[in-house]
Amino acid sequence: MKKPLLELKEIHKTYYKKKKILKKAVQGVSFTIYEGEIFSLLGVNGAGKTTLSGILAGLHPPTSGDLLWKGKSIYKDILRYKRIVGLCPQKPNIDPDLTITETLTFAAQCYGKSEKESKKRVAHLMDLLDLNSYKDSIAKHLSGGYKQRFLIARSLAHSPMFLILDEPTVGLDPHIRKQLWTIIRTLKEEGVTTLLTTHYLEEAESLSDRVCFINNGEIQVLDTPENLNKHYKKENLEDVFLHLMEEKDKEDE
Repeated sequence: MKKPLLELKEIHKTYYKKKKILKKAVQGVSFTIYEGEIFSLLGVNGAGKTTLSGILAGLHPPTSGDLLWKGKSIYKDILRYKRIVGLCPQKPNIDPDLTITETLTFAAQCYGKSEKESKKRVAHLMDLLDLNSYKDSIAKHLSGGYKQRFLIARSLAHSPMFLILDEPTVGLDPHIRKQLWTIIRTLKEEGVTTLLTTHYLEEAESLSDRVCFINNGEIQVLDTPENLNKHYKKENLEDVFLHLMEEKDKEDE
């Protein structure tokens, strides 16, 4: 039986400007993420994917609702929760002066790993993400594909249970994307639970145990790729996505 890792309970996130509602980014979202699964958030730009990712990362609280970890609100001990989360952001935030090894070591030690533990962890990540040839390089000098490998490595430096990948392969060549898919699958084998946001429907279909389509901050559908294809009688998730968008457009007319 699958064990719940995180439970979202009626999450709302509303942005205000001068006390007036600017945008309802997330509206009453509830779902469970299970240990060891790859869970994908899918939707158009502005659907609420990044806002939800930020809430799950503990970067900002919801306007209302709660996020439970092991059955308890993360906001009762937010620092403890953040220790189990790794975040690979959509926009790279790279130190311009440190080498890859220095950055990964610093990231591991920031979360309390000893010098010995950090060295062992960094060596593992270098092997896992094929970064040994660049261990003494400054990260900003890396190519797009290896820069993304480095960012994933940094998000894993403290051995998190839960990894958030926000558009990890955007703008990369197809063969590099496929290489990163292999890495994500390997992390699953190591027991890491992953939240993936992506615009690549092929990527979500290939990697995900379950996918969640959201639109205007609300859940449209949530299920396995196989079940969604079967339910909507489509060949792939891209066709399902297009069908859902057409249904939404008809509702809005």
